[in-house]
Amino acid sequence: MRLAWCSLLLSLAASSLASSGDRAQVYQSCVATCLSAVCQPPTTYSPSLALRLTRWSCADDCGYFCMHKITDEAVREGSRIHQYHGKWPFWRWVGIQEPASVIFSVMNLAVHVKGVRRLQRTVPEGHPMKGYYINLAFVSINAWIWSSVFHTRDLPATEALDYFSAAAAILYGLYYTVIRLYHLYPEPNFMDPRRLSSKPRSNLWRGLCLILFIGHVSYLSILPRFNYTYNMIFNVVIGLLHNVLWLAYALPTGHIRRFLDRAPSYRPAYAYKGAVFVIATTLAMSLELLDFPPWLRFIDAHALWHLATVPIAWYWYGFLEEDALDENWRCNKTI
Repeated sequence: MRLAWCSLLLSLAASSLASSGDRAQVYQSCVATCLSAVCQPPTTYSPSLALRLTRWSCADDCGYFCMHKITDEAVREGSRIHQYHGKWPFWRWVGIQEPASVIFSVMNLAVHVKGVRRLQRTVPEGHPMKGYYINLAFVSINAWIWSSVFHTRDLPATEALDYFSAAAAILYGLYYTVIRLYHLYPEPNFMDPRRLSSKPRSNLWRGLCLILFIGHVSYLSILPRFNYTYNMIFNVVIGLLHNVLWLAYALPTGHIRRFLDRAPSYRPAYAYKGAVFVIATTLAMSLELLDFPPWLRFIDAHALWHLATVPIAWYWYGFLEEDALDENWRCNKTI
């Protein structure tokens, strides 16, 4: 699926909020000393090209230096390792703040690029769901691009683009799911069989989703401070609705008519894969509950979550392809 709503939730951590590490007096004193010694004229601060390209300021560099200095001491003493500004202390690489999360985000990006090519190649032209699935892949690609940028450098602009792109991917996941499971996809136009005609309910659902997304982005944009709690609740609720619908598709509940010309009790042999996806997604999300200081200051639970979504996304494209190629679509006379 689109990394689907998983991708999203990765972005839900309130990364810019104060943490125990940056509130500590020892950290604040260290940063103040560094600013005075390194960043004040006539001292000349000369960052590397990589740091300039990733927009590390002298003050940022001081914070990075002090964070790792204090963490080094904590490791030697076996004491608690703290977070700083909502993030664990990671070793940066060529200016990249969280290298592992960036690497795994790029891996997800590659999966969705391959996924869109797969769907373009295997799903017949004229299939009523093909356009929705292709759009799903592109929305997901956009989300993983901004995830990569955000984990490269956590700045207000990159944070907003990551969060809003994740929300768009999650909401689009619910949008196409309702279209598929409640048969709101377009039907053949009898005046021109080569064209498909939209259903009024489909247009209403599309408009509702657009209003919901615009309202979500507008609300978060006009606030004096980003409301991380609301953002998390929004994404979790939308993601859960998406997963519940596919769980209903997978299980023999009779609440979902999988194909228009078949009884609600009909379940294709591959239907169980929807439940496998929901379980896999839930297990991947549970990694966030295992939050721990990063191994070697490189990989944390959040990065592992990114890694877990890679096979899940590829699995979901296989499921969508299998569903789209089901013979019952021909019985529906939609392709």
